Amino acid sequence: LPFPAAANLRPGAEQKVVFITARVHPGETPSSFVCQGIIDFLVSHHPIAKVLRDHLVFKIAPMLNPDGVYLGNYRCSLMGFDLNRHWANPSPWAHPTLHGVKELIIDMYNNPKINLEFYIDIHAHSTMMNGFMYGNIFEDEERFQRQAVFPKLLCQNAEDFSYSSTSFNRDAVKAGTGRRFLGGLLNDTSYCYTLEVSFYSYILGGSAAAVPYTEEAYMKLGRNVARTFLDYYRLNSLVEGPLAPTPKTR
Repeated sequence: LPFPAAANLRPGAEQKVVFITARVHPGETPSSFVCQGIIDFLVSHHPIAKVLRDHLVFKIAPMLNPDGVYLGNYRCSLMGFDLNRHWANPSPWAHPTLHGVKELIIDMYNNPKINLEFYIDIHAHSTMMNGFMYGNIFEDEERFQRQAVFPKLLCQNAEDFSYSSTSFNRDAVKAGTGRRFLGGLLNDTSYCYTLEVSFYSYILGGSAAAVPYTEEAYMKLGRNVARTFLDYYRLNSLVEGPLAPTPKTR
């Protein structure tokens, strides 16, 4: 291991877990680059990454649909299923990756030593610009307002992320998605989002010009997602030394 074991990974320690998944739709390749940016940053020697590793546990499944990716499918798995509609009752035979991830999430949720605080599923969008999020609707107004905090902070950190395009819904068509199903399963201290990023461009604030996305720009969004947890958990004072720009991962 390149780093010493963090205190939150020692036996018996309480853990705050951030669970991230990507590429459930195989044609949405930008989701893999965003996820790569998150991973590369979290395992880097950047001082923010060190603080995050000390205080949070990140569980990442970077490709939920490997057979669909291998086959070159746009949306479905080897069996012809849109996996992001089968979270409610995934079959170990027909939807094995979903079944395994859901079992792991439920095990963590039932573990009193683990607080599963975030679930973020990364996608790419074929018509919208920028990065943005989908969240859930709750009857509890305070919970609904708390859910808006993370995307608002991300909007401050990422020039290509749009809070105005972020929306909260309970569309019946999306009931089988990870964000909707887990949002209903987990308790009110857990926040579940779909992170979307445009296939092609983003528009910077105050400008009308579209900037084409590159692999590096997608990974930069991933790095900014990771560093937003520093703001969310108010860990800024723990970062040692002056903050260097987030390093490029390629």
